[in-house]
Amino acid sequence: MTARAVAPGDTLDIRYALRPRGGEDIIANFDEAEPDTITLGDGTLSPMLEQWLIDLHPGERHVFLLDPWQAFGASQPDLVQTMPKSDLPADLNIVADQLFEFTMPNGQTLAGRVLELGNEAVKVDFNHPLADLSIEFEVEIVRIL
Repeated sequence: MTARAVAPGDTLDIRYALRPRGGEDIIANFDEAEPDTITLGDGTLSPMLEQWLIDLHPGERHVFLLDPWQAFGASQPDLVQTMPKSDLPADLNIVADQLFEFTMPNGQTLAGRVLELGNEAVKVDFNHPLADLSIEFEVEIVRIL
């Protein structure tokens, strides 16, 4: 009897890696002692990546070659914003081309990459860091919990 396949809402032990196609791993847990535990639909993985896990069986390992629209989408110009420096915490040591977590007025955090740093303002790209990239999504479902 084969184990059942992954379904929406399942909690999984999973090993995975994300990398630009043909590039170095951005994130990977294949070498760690324990797999990560995720629940589909809880926001841990993007819905665009979660859809590739549906119908996989524990013990299978797959590499999905995803075009940008299948992974993190295209950059959206309206997500590049210029913010007054006065809106940022005074103790934040901002460096150009670094990723920072910004706290929004509603309390949510959003990652943004600092593009330009001026005396009065900061230009920040809130697009996903992997937007516009073709991605390799390597995954192994260890078990369905």
